[in-house]
Amino acid sequence: MGTLLYSKGIFINQSYDELNLSQPDLIRNIHHEYLQAGAEIVETNTFGGNSFRLERHGLREKVHDINFAGAKLAKEAAKSFDAWVAGSVGPLGIRIEPLGKVSFQEAQDAFREQIAALLEGGVDVLMLETFGYVEELHQAI
Repeated sequence: MGTLLYSKGIFINQSYDELNLSQPDLIRNIHHEYLQAGAEIVETNTFGGNSFRLERHGLREKVHDINFAGAKLAKEAAKSFDAWVAGSVGPLGIRIEPLGKVSFQEAQDAFREQIAALLEGGVDVLMLETFGYVEELHQAI
């Protein structure tokens, strides 16, 4: 999703996840592009939709709205193709204990908040992607 957004002129100095709210047609159209190309599953535009990553863009309070909208946009697109929707969950973008100051509980809370909104939005499956630290992945699970 991010690579295609970048190729469409959306630069990395902003939250791609927030586009679920500010440019829903763009996100919906990208889902349609993948589905028309034969995809049987699309991922939500929520890879960085956790509180730690969104806080960098002043969007901490929009975690639920961004993830819920991301799920709904993907579900709308997938419906006419009888496709599945994977809720994209990426790493927090910060170090957690014992390497960093964020506790396991804080990490779990951040993942729980994001995942709850994705499930509420109707995703069929969760996709935990690009985790480089196994302990962080454990907190997401």
